[in-house]
Amino acid sequence: MTAPDPTLQEHTATYVFAVCAHIDHHALATLPGLGENSPVRPLSLGALTAVVQHVEAARFSEDAWRERLSDQGELERCARAHHHVVSAVAARGATVPLPLATLYRSDERARRGLRQDAERFHTVLRRIEGRVEWGVKVYAAPPPRPAAAQTPAPSPSPSPSSSSPSSSSSSAGAGRGRPSSGDGRAYLDRKRGIQKRREQHHDEALRAAETVDTAMRTVAAASRHLRTHVQEPLEPRRTQVLNAAYLVDEKRYDDVARTVRALRRSTGMDIEMSGPWVPYSFVGEV
Repeated sequence: MTAPDPTLQEHTATYVFAVCAHIDHHALATLPGLGENSPVRPLSLGALTAVVQHVEAARFSEDAWRERLSDQGELERCARAHHHVVSAVAARGATVPLPLATLYRSDERARRGLRQDAERFHTVLRRIEGRVEWGVKVYAAPPPRPAAAQTPAPSPSPSPSSSSPSSSSSSAGAGRGRPSSGDGRAYLDRKRGIQKRREQHHDEALRAAETVDTAMRTVAAASRHLRTHVQEPLEPRRTQVLNAAYLVDEKRYDDVARTVRALRRSTGMDIEMSGPWVPYSFVGEV
């Protein structure tokens, strides 16, 4: 998230959603944006156009954003509103989404600041023109549970030499149920075997994920590996071994879907496909 400009005016600030080549103000007229009493509108940057909205500066100050970060509901509301505007603009042409809470003190400050990045914006717009982002996640099923192993019965203890009833009882109690050294070795061997099978299962899953990634890159113009997600406690036991984004020509939807279906059959992996999205993963620094 971009930190708010510390020199925001007392009353209003210019909130920037995205940058594109051109968009007519009529295409933005029905967008509520962040729900402020100001329309979402285009702001000319020369050869480029920013999509902006005036917002109440006090509601987007550093302190205000700190409060939003602690209020999951409010943060999600802002993120959804931001994404809704970006998606609407992207539906009309290549669009560079800006981070949540990108603010400037005024329209003129926004022009000056965004024009400094004009070359990067042009490069990104050329890269993503006519393309969308597809997400692919690959999950490995839990390793098969080992069969219950039978523990050999412990060897009988030798008869006590003493004929005393109390001595015999004490000796028998001390020896009863005590496993032999052979039992201990068998237990350790089983544990090592289980660990080795788990490692083999994980290695196989990683190789399958690499196969998926290689195949997806044949239909993509660019790809990016994202951080894998930690398993949620209430989700089925499975491990995410690939979380990737692919930049694909809009017209290649059938190729993407066909490739994923074939990979599910050939690898046997649990593969989730999502999209098409605005190519957020491919608009960073170039």
